[in-house]
Amino acid sequence: MAFRGFSFRGQNASSGMGVSEACRPTFLELQGKRAHRYIIFKIDEKRREVVVEKTGEPAEGYEDFIAALPENDCRYAVFDFDFLSPENVPKSKIFFIAWAPSTARVRPRMLYATSKGRFKHELDGFHYEIQATDPTEMDLDVLKERIR
Repeated sequence: MAFRGFSFRGQNASSGMGVSEACRPTFLELQGKRAHRYIIFKIDEKRREVVVEKTGEPAEGYEDFIAALPENDCRYAVFDFDFLSPENVPKSKIFFIAWAPSTARVRPRMLYATSKGRFKHELDGFHYEIQATDPTEMDLDVLKERIR
């Protein structure tokens, strides 16, 4: 659809951000094939869409994931969290994390906030969501507490 020179094809009309075609298949590789431990997504303002920035190898851990997030900029991420149930059975849950550090500029924080709903809809299939503005809000203990 075009209106006075603006095109919203494949984009979220409220924020102007679309979702790259690579996002969903990459997420399905994590979800179904367990090909990745985590995926970090970023908003590419030039392309006006959310794109895959980085994937983590299955052997990588939570510390690797945290280290891959920028200290002063926003990102979306999904993390495949392995744990043992109270019955000692191996299980896995997928977390969606909206990383918007308080040290980030206002514009990126607003873009990520307004694009989150559409993006989450595209990735349908995660178990828990965490909104973090500082590293303590997504500490490993926070994930463990959420699965209880």
